[in-house]
Amino acid sequence: MSEEATGPAGEYEREPVPDSALLGSGKFWGMYAGEHAAGTEFMIGPLFLAAGASLSDLIFGLLLGNLLAVLTWRFLVVPIAMAKRLTLYYQLERIAGGSLVKFYNLVNGLLFCFLAGAMITVSASAVGVPFNITFDVPSNTFGLSNPSFTALVAVVGVVIAAVAAGGYERVARIANIAAPWMIAVFAACGIVSLAQMGATSWQAISEGSFWTEAVNFVQDHDGEQSFGFWQIVVFAWLCNGAMHFGMADLSIFRFARSQGSGWAPAIGMFLGHYMAWIAAALLLAALIKLQPELAVQPVASGTYDIGLPGTVVANPGLLAFQSVGWTGIICVVIAGWTTANPTIYRAGLAFQGVLPKSSRTVMTLVAGAVATIAGAFPNLSAQLLGFVGTYGTVLGPMGAVIFVDFYLMKRFNLNDEYAWRQGAQFNLAVLIAWLLPVVVGLYLIFAQGLFAAYAVVPCWIACGVLYLVLSRFTQRPGIPAATA
Repeated sequence: MSEEATGPAGEYEREPVPDSALLGSGKFWGMYAGEHAAGTEFMIGPLFLAAGASLSDLIFGLLLGNLLAVLTWRFLVVPIAMAKRLTLYYQLERIAGGSLVKFYNLVNGLLFCFLAGAMITVSASAVGVPFNITFDVPSNTFGLSNPSFTALVAVVGVVIAAVAAGGYERVARIANIAAPWMIAVFAACGIVSLAQMGATSWQAISEGSFWTEAVNFVQDHDGEQSFGFWQIVVFAWLCNGAMHFGMADLSIFRFARSQGSGWAPAIGMFLGHYMAWIAAALLLAALIKLQPELAVQPVASGTYDIGLPGTVVANPGLLAFQSVGWTGIICVVIAGWTTANPTIYRAGLAFQGVLPKSSRTVMTLVAGAVATIAGAFPNLSAQLLGFVGTYGTVLGPMGAVIFVDFYLMKRFNLNDEYAWRQGAQFNLAVLIAWLLPVVVGLYLIFAQGLFAAYAVVPCWIACGVLYLVLSRFTQRPGIPAATA
């Protein structure tokens, strides 16, 4: 995330934010409401049901996990952001060196593109409903959908990339206008879905028979799965691990006038990652109860062969349409669009950090092209529960470097901001401390089947410890820490 995506007019890129530019808490509450009640919620919510989570585990697991996320933002990110008032990228440059930050920007930009690609898929699923373009999800992760849907993704991706290239101010203005309406539609989706299933009393909701029946339906088609309480807690806590544990939101909170602004993520977590996720999951439960044939993608010539005689597919556009009609279609399109636009914009800024002489507009269009290609593979969006954990595993540990550099280096008589003090472009201690835990984490995720979000905190701790230990052996005499 870049300061140009969060601060006024992209100012103070390489200097602390002055007091005259600080912002009140209201700015942050509005931003987090729009950022975290968006397109991903339509995709992630139904995935909990499809993964076999119980309704009670979902309600209480999300409650605890989102509370932990808010506390992490408030007490991990905000104190450093307000003390330094620097962007994430510039802080990393002072610690790790410019060359290493370029590599980080490249990785960051590519992961942003994959996330934006999922949102392009979400928007395309809604656009396709009135045109009767089906949302076929192949079993192969990098398999294409039917030609019509692939073409629709290309069209939607071009439009989104063009808007993102026009600048963040336009993107942010539309997102802020749309956010309150989208939150209201999410709530309506949940209420209408409960009514459609006849769960109109607390007793019916607490019994949750409608939910159990939907889970059984999915598992009859897709096989036995489970997604327990602690998985839900950890996922909700760490699905934005790159933003809080990874310190990406230093770039946001450097503008905070008071530490009270650090509670602003609560509105995004509890309206978006709590209410909206549960409401979106109820959409799938209602579709299964009322029109189960629409929830099943039939096997076609062995191409779509996840389940027999078909596999359950959470089509965001169709789910919303069956609940609240055209309002749902419009909401899914706008929700995916308002998420993909700033994500592509930030990816373009990250790519521009790799090639500083390049145009922001050109790099944004490049990011849009990469995101559109990713969006053409629907199974990527169907794996968001794993992807966001992997995203946090890769980028989160860099936040440990900033944490250790801020709180511990001087206490161990070591120099903070070492690359800046030495005039170095590359801090080997940071590279090893970052990559070693990440490589181990990715091995456990992809080779051993570890739930991706479980790797975020261990990798973060390991990175911080390694950075501190390696700095003891790699730092050369320079400006004493005591004079910093």
